[in-house]
Amino acid sequence: MAKLVLAMLLLLKSFCSSAINVNAFTASGWTKGHATFYGGSDASGTTGGACGYGNLYSAGYGTATAALSTALFNDGAACGQCYRITCDSQADPRWCIKGSSVTITATNFCPPNFALPNNNGGWCNPPLQHFDMAQPAWEKIGIYRGGIIPVLFQRVPCQKQGGVRFTVNGRDYFELVLISNVAGAGSIQSVSIKGSKTGWMTMSRNWGANWQSNAYLNGQSLSFRVTTTDGVTRSFTDIAPANWAFGQTFSSSVQF
Repeated sequence: MAKLVLAMLLLLKSFCSSAINVNAFTASGWTKGHATFYGGSDASGTTGGACGYGNLYSAGYGTATAALSTALFNDGAACGQCYRITCDSQADPRWCIKGSSVTITATNFCPPNFALPNNNGGWCNPPLQHFDMAQPAWEKIGIYRGGIIPVLFQRVPCQKQGGVRFTVNGRDYFELVLISNVAGAGSIQSVSIKGSKTGWMTMSRNWGANWQSNAYLNGQSLSFRVTTTDGVTRSFTDIAPANWAFGQTFSSSVQF
């Protein structure tokens, strides 16, 4: 009996160790920046955007989103990253909601306005690290009349419901795959695609979170190998069955 109990304990220890991701993304330190808001009180004006996620409600992002300035957006490489943001009440006690914070996902780009100075309207001009947040998210940390607030922010692991989603668009020899709902680091460094009759082929970033391949993969099940920006790689085997069609979305059973 004692041997059986010992064996079960060792098995449980092994399982727990394997379940822990030693490469799990961890939060960064705090950095100073500023934040404004856009999109209206219902955030309806935030749908779509430069990452390509489309309807942010059906995509699972809701109103906890933000557009990033040039310095943070990194030509789309930051799409999907998560940030915890708090108003810097020491710098601006008037318009801050002291002691509050909000976690957002980067879903859009805040373009620079070089016609305005960096300290008066050109908030998203380089090299400023600025968040143009969905209004409901912004109002969790700032008072509406303030309009712009100094913030402290840190990049944090993304917590997502459900698996990674792959939306396959394009036509015949062109697959344009939107990869969304990525947990962990949130943003993607590289992607490869594989048909059931091919080897692995490297995809390239088309725009935002959309990755492209120029291969004829119709009638083949599709697999993806995704590496997030913290260097973690995960394979999603046969995510799309052989009878997949352009415009369909497929979800994995595992996450980062």
